[in-house]
Amino acid sequence: MTVFDSIRKAMVPIHKEGYPFIAIFLVATLILGWIADPLFWIGLFATLWCAYFFRDPERVVPQDDDIVISPADGRVSSISEEIPPQEMGLGSEPMLRICVFMNVFNCHVNRAPMAGTVRGIHYRPGKFFNAELDKASEDNERNGVVLDTAHGAIGVVQIAGLVARRIVCFAENGDVVDAGERFGLIRFGSRLDVYLPAGTTPRVAVGQTATAGETVLAVFGDFELPVAGRRI
Repeated sequence: MTVFDSIRKAMVPIHKEGYPFIAIFLVATLILGWIADPLFWIGLFATLWCAYFFRDPERVVPQDDDIVISPADGRVSSISEEIPPQEMGLGSEPMLRICVFMNVFNCHVNRAPMAGTVRGIHYRPGKFFNAELDKASEDNERNGVVLDTAHGAIGVVQIAGLVARRIVCFAENGDVVDAGERFGLIRFGSRLDVYLPAGTTPRVAVGQTATAGETVLAVFGDFELPVAGRRI
């Protein structure tokens, strides 16, 4: 392996959604540098942060229909029994809800928590409260994706936060997705809620750091870890 290959493999890919923003930051940096040298370095730092924000690393995804993996990088902020958003059609009974909060330094590419078929995508405009607040699940702008899985329907909700102003969803109705497959992205700082049916046992704790596509959030039945993984 050459030195060039080593450097290339060490660099994390950038998601294409980030290219326009990085270009804007770069142009602004050049303009600031023309005005004053110190402003150039401030702009350069902001440009590097923007590129870092839109990073899209590969992950080794556990492969088993009896586990639920984290759809986002971040901190597990809540584990509770809650009624899912009405527009998702998941019924009026409480489901296990696991929330993962993403700050502006987390990778914001979202991944499917289980393999399944997209049964519905439900966008709802709303406010932009701090995504860590419990009321964000009800009041903030959100996009809900319903997946039909081997264990029934589950819900994954992308929630905009105080800074986030754009929810992007790549999935479409009828798509068949693998566990860990990329399905969306949120700009800049937000939260994902996962709604799971009865019989699901949490395998994380509030305050724990989760990695999208790798951390096991919950399991069905008496499933025991570990399992084989696949790089995606």
